Amino acid sequence: MTPQERARKCADLMFAADSASAGLGMTIASVGPGQAVLRMKVRDDMLNGHRICHGGFIFALADSAFAFACNSYNQLVVAQQNQITYVAPGQDGEMLTASATETSRSGRSGIYDVTVTGEDGRTVALFRGLSRTVKGQHFDEEGPSA
Repeated sequence: MTPQERARKCADLMFAADSASAGLGMTIASVGPGQAVLRMKVRDDMLNGHRICHGGFIFALADSAFAFACNSYNQLVVAQQNQITYVAPGQDGEMLTASATETSRSGRSGIYDVTVTGEDGRTVALFRGLSRTVKGQHFDEEGPSA
């Protein structure tokens, strides 16, 4: 199995069980070893009192992209710490894109940077996620004994 095939299989298995991301209308645009791109359209029920996208939904999109990027090696990985900086508002009806990239991975710890952009390419938010590998795999890669 290639690293790309492994990343895709992990993403497919995770997304099938991810009611939160699916319920928010997120889709996986691409995934690969240590990276993922997710999209989400801003719906009316995601708008705050200023009629812009509530920061919690932008955070959820970035967090999901982070999750798919750091779980792309067929190891179970969870968030240890996340931080987000909002740069510009997400607008009603706009498709937001979260692009996650692995910055560092050593031992059980990883650092991932996620940029959320609007349809016009402007930066909406910058997110940094710290990950921790835990026991287990998404699927069994061991073949039958020889």
